Amino acid sequence: MGSSPYWYYVAYEDDKNNALNKLRQREFEAGRYNPVIAFPEFPVTDKTESPGKGHKTIADALEEAETDGTRSILDLEQVSDEDDLCIARILNKDELMEYFKTERPTKEIIEKNRDNFLFDIDRGKGFCITVYANEIPAELFFIGYSFD
Repeated sequence: MGSSPYWYYVAYEDDKNNALNKLRQREFEAGRYNPVIAFPEFPVTDKTESPGKGHKTIADALEEAETDGTRSILDLEQVSDEDDLCIARILNKDELMEYFKTERPTKEIIEKNRDNFLFDIDRGKGFCITVYANEIPAELFFIGYSFD
């Protein structure tokens, strides 16, 4: 089986790791992760299935998901400039220019170009991108690929 993409928008925070942790907790509590939902749907909306958590902890969910991963943001554990497994890597200026032709992409630009960079994400990894509105940080965009 191939890996599955997932993506989310959340309100902007300077502390990107805090934003990631809140998002992970939200999705865990909603139960929008494998194995509770084998293949969660994206994007997440108000109408997205939310059966509730099926595990005591995120670590328990990750353990049961095994090599497939959770096919959700639970697979990403921190935001960093470094490229590694379970990392939501912050794109550098050159990458932002390559993918979006700007260092301050808007939500519209990200949506229009998502497929251009989606396939550059390795399994078990992700990106964290600051989304701008009127030249001001407005949201964070998290996107990644499951392990399998």
